[in-house]
Amino acid sequence: MADHGIHTLDTGFQRPDFDAAYLLVEQGRGAFIDCGTALAVPAMLAALPAAGLAPGDVDWLVLTHVHLDHAGGAGALIQHLPNAKLLVHPRGAPHMIDPARLLAGATEVYGAEEIARSYGEVLPVPEARVVIAEDGGSISLAGRPLLTLDTPGHARHHLCVWDARSRSWFTGDTFGLSYRELDSAQGPFIVPTSSPVQFEPEAMRASIERLLSYDPEAMYLTHYGRVAPPEALGRALIEQIDAMAALARSCDERPDRHRCLVAALTELYLERAHAHGIPLDDEAVTRVLAMDIELNAQGLASWLDRARRAA
Repeated sequence: MADHGIHTLDTGFQRPDFDAAYLLVEQGRGAFIDCGTALAVPAMLAALPAAGLAPGDVDWLVLTHVHLDHAGGAGALIQHLPNAKLLVHPRGAPHMIDPARLLAGATEVYGAEEIARSYGEVLPVPEARVVIAEDGGSISLAGRPLLTLDTPGHARHHLCVWDARSRSWFTGDTFGLSYRELDSAQGPFIVPTSSPVQFEPEAMRASIERLLSYDPEAMYLTHYGRVAPPEALGRALIEQIDAMAALARSCDERPDRHRCLVAALTELYLERAHAHGIPLDDEAVTRVLAMDIELNAQGLASWLDRARRAA
C-alpha cells in the first residue's frame, strides 16, 4: 500500500533501483514528480491503472529539474495525459518547450550514441501546457497543496517539492544520492551529486539547510527512493560537500587533474563507506558509485574552471 498515496516508480534508467519517479494520488487525481527518460513512458503509464487512475486523471507533471534522467520523457509522456500541466523551474521551462540546447549540452557530456541508447527521443512540451514554478509557490492536487522551493546547488534550474501531508520533500538531486545496495545497519548511505555543469557548493549547502528547516520526516530522492532521518543525512551531505570542494582545490593545479579528482572522490566515499559499515567490499562499493564518481569529478572540474574565469 502506498504511503500517503505516494508511489515510487522505477524508470528503468541504467539499472534497477537507480532512477525513480513518483506518482502522488489524492482523491482520484494524480501528479507525477519527475518522469525519467522517453524510454520510461510505458512504465509511467502502466503505473496509473495500478494506482486506480486513468491518464485523464493526472493533473500535474512536476519536474525537479530538466536533466534528462529526470525530465527527458516529459514531452512524450504529456502527450498521453490530456489534462496535465507541466510545472517546471523558470530556468528550465525554455528547455522543455524547445529541448535543442538541452540535448546539445547532454550530448557534449555523454556523447550522441549514449543519448540515443539511454534516453530515447526528447520531444518538446507545448508552451500552453507549461506552468512556471515560483519559489514558495504552490499547486493543488485535489486540495492537497504541493509547495515548490528554488533549490540551486546541483543545477540552477532545480526545485524541490514539499508535501505537507507526508511531511516529505521530493528532492530530485539536491539532497544527494542514496542507493539501496549501500544501506547498512546504520541506515542509508548518502553522497552529494556535483555532476556537470552547474555545481555550486555554497548554494547546495544553503538549499539543504532550507529543506531541513521544514523538519521533514523523509526525503524522496530520484536516486533512489525514500530515505530518513533527514537531519542526519543532511549533515552527512554538508560534510561531504565541504570535503569535495577541498579535494577539488587540492587537485586543481595537477596536470592529471581529472585522475586526481576521481581517485580523491573514490577514497573519500570508501572511507565513509567503511565508517558506515556497508556490507560490501571496496570493489563492489566502487562499482555502485562508479558513474557518480566520474560525473562528480567532471562537475568539480567545471566548478573550478568557472571560479577561475570569474577571478
